[in-house]
Amino acid sequence: MATALLREISQDERERAILRSRRMYETDMASDFLTAVELGEIREREKWQGVIADKDAKLADKEAEIAHLRAELEAQKQ
Repeated sequence: MATALLREISQDERERAILRSRRMYETDMASDFLTAVELGEIREREKWQGVIADKDAKLADKEAEIAHLRAELEAQKQ
């Protein structure tokens, strides 16, 4: 009787350990996935910030060119 009870308790503990291990695995996998998503979003954001910075630089060059041409036009008017 005591042996059977010990066996039952040991089996319950084993099953709990298996379930706990599975839960930990699932939690780790979810965490890894979310981390990967977050890293992907950060990389994507950095990529687009670079694109925007390039566009801003080109726009600044064009604005400088327009200002120069306006200054030349004003000089020719006088």
